[in-house]
Amino acid sequence: MSTQKKHILMVLSGGMDSVTMLHEYASEIELAVNFSYGSNHNMRELECARLHCRQLGIELVEIDLSFIGRNFHSSLLEGADAVPEGEYDFDNMKSTVVPFRNGIMLAAAAGLAESRGLDAVMIANHAGDHALYPDCRGSFIDAMSRAISEGTYDGITVKAPYTYLSKGDIAARGARLGIDYSTTYSCYKGREQHCGRCGTCLERRKALADAGITDTTVYEEP
Repeated sequence: MSTQKKHILMVLSGGMDSVTMLHEYASEIELAVNFSYGSNHNMRELECARLHCRQLGIELVEIDLSFIGRNFHSSLLEGADAVPEGEYDFDNMKSTVVPFRNGIMLAAAAGLAESRGLDAVMIANHAGDHALYPDCRGSFIDAMSRAISEGTYDGITVKAPYTYLSKGDIAARGARLGIDYSTTYSCYKGREQHCGRCGTCLERRKALADAGITDTTVYEEP
């Protein structure tokens, strides 16, 4: 039996990437945190986060950041019809950026981690997000880790092991771990079923195909 000390707090959305990370690093994760910030798909993802934390026996803390939804501008906060359909690229998906979302979440997570005596915060940003989301890039993660370390007594750091992996690479790791991706949620429209047409749905489909995984996601009829 492993005696490795659990020392990580993980930011867990309930999407493919964070659920994969939760399973891959479960032996090191003491606590997960989910943030509700008013996005179209928050509640669908939260259901998945709760499910996987129950499966792994990891405590999940749920924190309300609804001030973001009330005050920030993003199509991700403005209903399903505001989310563009089509490829996951800069011109099409820029409207989905929630300004400094990861910065706000990491700051809150750092405070929670220090309160619980943990020494690291983990987040599942990946290479496919770099062009679109400034707060998913390696340079941002490194800078945020330095700031959090300087601002906490215990020198808490940010761990982001998927920063330079593609979503397909992450899905391949999940396949080896036996993760059922039908128990994750990706669609930015946030409806009961994935729309199959928005950028995140198309990215999800491609990642599963690249990893050689049969896509069992239920999509809306075209």
